[in-house]
Amino acid sequence: MTVFLVRHAKAGSRERSDAPDRERPLTKSGRRQAEGLVGLLAKDAVTRVLSSPYVRCMQTVEPLAAARGLTVEPDGRLAEGAGADAALGLITALDAAVLCAHADVIAAVVLTLADQGTPLRPAPAWDKGSTWAFEVSDGHVVSGRYLPPP
Repeated sequence: MTVFLVRHAKAGSRERSDAPDRERPLTKSGRRQAEGLVGLLAKDAVTRVLSSPYVRCMQTVEPLAAARGLTVEPDGRLAEGAGADAALGLITALDAAVLCAHADVIAAVVLTLADQGTPLRPAPAWDKGSTWAFEVSDGHVVSGRYLPPP
């Protein structure tokens, strides 16, 4: 099984936004990255799309969900500050899913897997709009592959 963990695309600056952080939308560049995710995963099976309920995360995976005829499912286990355990629980329980989260969640997941000795190619990274493709077997992540932002 493969599960994809996406960091939200580029969003407006926290410091320059008058809106609450949960409502900060993608920038024009971020919208292009979100559209690029459709092509990046075009050959991969995707049966579910889950996302942090933050606007920038939802907007990142909406084009992919629409292209697949799916609905984005908001899930607080992917929200900023949720930590590695909740996200890892989703990763190991789902198949052919795309999950969108924040840098802190992705860093926690990737570093936890690295500490456990899970093979990750290349070295851990989590740029905005990037994706980790995790291979899961028997409820365990057995490898991870980093896909740079589209």
